[in-house]
Amino acid sequence: MTNTLKVLGISGSLRRDSYNTAALRAARDNAPSDMRFEFADLSQIPMYDQDLRDKNVPAAVTQLVEQIKAADALLFATPEYNYSLPGVLKNAIDWVSREQPQPFAGKPAAIMSASKSILGGPRAQYDLRRAMVFLDMHCLNKPEVMIASAHERFDAEGRLTDETTREFVAKLVTALGDWTRKLQAGERR
Repeated sequence: MTNTLKVLGISGSLRRDSYNTAALRAARDNAPSDMRFEFADLSQIPMYDQDLRDKNVPAAVTQLVEQIKAADALLFATPEYNYSLPGVLKNAIDWVSREQPQPFAGKPAAIMSASKSILGGPRAQYDLRRAMVFLDMHCLNKPEVMIASAHERFDAEGRLTDETTREFVAKLVTALGDWTRKLQAGERR
């Protein structure tokens, strides 16, 4: 029997009806039975300030660091703001990256994005991948999931209603599980 993989979902959006948070729920709902999801909450993380960090790392940051350490893999879902990452996600990454040992290092990760645009967030994914390289995360290259016209693919309750998109999300989550197990076994292909 295969051990259960713990996946931490991290949404780059704070919006209550976020398509990216909904995409993380769809990933959880379409994941293999040997994966368990937990979700990070970035809403209480203050803007990064070294003076604040020197005094006392905020509890919300400590909680996120512990969630990342406990996870076998990370799944990011991010909107694209002004051709890049949203500030809330970059800010959380900046806080976590200051911890020693650095909790992102060596962590398997995957990215998806959802947007009302016809592109679905590729530039945000590109910028997040660049940060992952510096942080020594092991990002899954394929499949890529960019949910374009997200407002047409989710219903009013945030349920993914588009079957093709659901298949892409399921393939991504399955591939993340396979990638994580390969890395755990010491394989890099």
